Amino acid sequence: MVDAIDGRKRWLALVVLCLGVLMIVLDTTIVNVALPSIGADLGFSETSLVWVVNAYMLTFGGFLLLGGRLGDLFGQRRLFLIGIIGFTLASLACGLASSQVLLIGARAVQGFGGAVVSAVSLSLIMNLFVEPADRAKAMGVYGFVCAGGGSIGVLVGGLLTGAFSWHWIFLVNLPIGIAVYMLCRLLLPDDRGQANSRRLDMAGAATITGSLMLAVYAVVNGNEAGWTSVSTLGLFALAALLFAVFIGIEVRVSAPLVPLGLFRSRNVTTANIVGILWAAAMFAWFFISALYLQRVLAYSPLQVGLGFLPANLIMAAFSVGLSATIVMRFGIRVPLAAGLLLAAMGLMLFARAPVDGNFVVDVLPGMILLGLGAGMAFNPVLLAAMSGVAPGESGLASGVVNTSFMMGGALGLAILASLASARTNALHASGVDALAALNSGYHRAFAVGAAFAAMAALLGGLFLRTGLHGSVHHEEEADGRTDSDPGTQGVSGHATESAATRI
Repeated sequence: MVDAIDGRKRWLALVVLCLGVLMIVLDTTIVNVALPSIGADLGFSETSLVWVVNAYMLTFGGFLLLGGRLGDLFGQRRLFLIGIIGFTLASLACGLASSQVLLIGARAVQGFGGAVVSAVSLSLIMNLFVEPADRAKAMGVYGFVCAGGGSIGVLVGGLLTGAFSWHWIFLVNLPIGIAVYMLCRLLLPDDRGQANSRRLDMAGAATITGSLMLAVYAVVNGNEAGWTSVSTLGLFALAALLFAVFIGIEVRVSAPLVPLGLFRSRNVTTANIVGILWAAAMFAWFFISALYLQRVLAYSPLQVGLGFLPANLIMAAFSVGLSATIVMRFGIRVPLAAGLLLAAMGLMLFARAPVDGNFVVDVLPGMILLGLGAGMAFNPVLLAAMSGVAPGESGLASGVVNTSFMMGGALGLAILASLASARTNALHASGVDALAALNSGYHRAFAVGAAFAAMAALLGGLFLRTGLHGSVHHEEEADGRTDSDPGTQGVSGHATESAATRI
């Protein structure tokens, strides 16, 4: 088991795992900065250029759940290394691409590799750190990489594209991927998984992967095709049908891809619902505020990246100790609800930012609140989503929460972009100045994003358990407890191999 390695080696392994995750997270935003250069160089049309992003999103979203389950069955270390190899080789192909077909195909392979890495990395970290205090610290670092990596990508993308060319946003992954692969082989012992005792549910894997890919395609293509068009509604209906078939399969098979009993845990179910709303709010912050800075305040890509720096520094401070201290003192419910409320307040500040906004007055306060909110809330969400999960299902739980974040972010961004566009078009048609109309559309998106964060705070505050109980069985036994009962304050328990002590 990976949690058998010594203390110092565990923390080195955490750094390497987070470096691999950072490479994946950066790639979701670093490409956006370079899209104009890619389009001009390879002759993409405006409509075909979106497939540089969509090809990645389709395979990334579609294989998250399957990637996590494959890690449980065939070994999480093995799947992590396969994902790193696939992502690194695909990055090389992207960097050397001289045609549209090669770039889009390599981006699809990148998405698959990224899905596998994202799905099993959280599970590896959970198994490395079983002591509650150490686990809270480790999850804080992982949370910072996930929450802050996107805005770092904008900064890095602007620097590489401006100083060299768009090819280097992909080629920079090569030395990182090679280093992560070699260090993981040295630091992480092999784990055999459960392939000898359980077989892969092929029918379940095919239906859920198809359902997720269709849903992602419907979302990413919705603005172009129209949300009420026959194609969009048909794709959503087909995705829903495949999901219903998947549920029917999981109920009947002896070795399901997703044991539905996993969702009997109130913390796991609540955390995934909160994760969907939280991701929608975070996408409102990151993407819409980046658009406000670029299109309204006329910031360069580099200035946009620097604009996110205060929030990144605050999240970094939480990741290196503050988050763990807060979780150990208050459990997961209070910091999660408080953090999401702070995020909602930050988004509401952006919802009043004027056309001629000043960074210190109109941007910085919102960035500070959002940095505080993300720093406080992200760790508890992840801990709750993995609570009470047996070691043999940790990869699955990791894939589920990553899928919740991904789908929540994609759906949230689609909804917010549509609302902003509709508001902007209506005002522009009525004679309002183009820039003012654009800014008003962003205001609506920020306000709805704030509502998502507030709803997530309410759900987390009402339904999450204060303490981090172990197994689902233990959680069910604790249904009658109040927060003042022994074992429900903060994080408790001792490190053993049993599921009952795994957060």
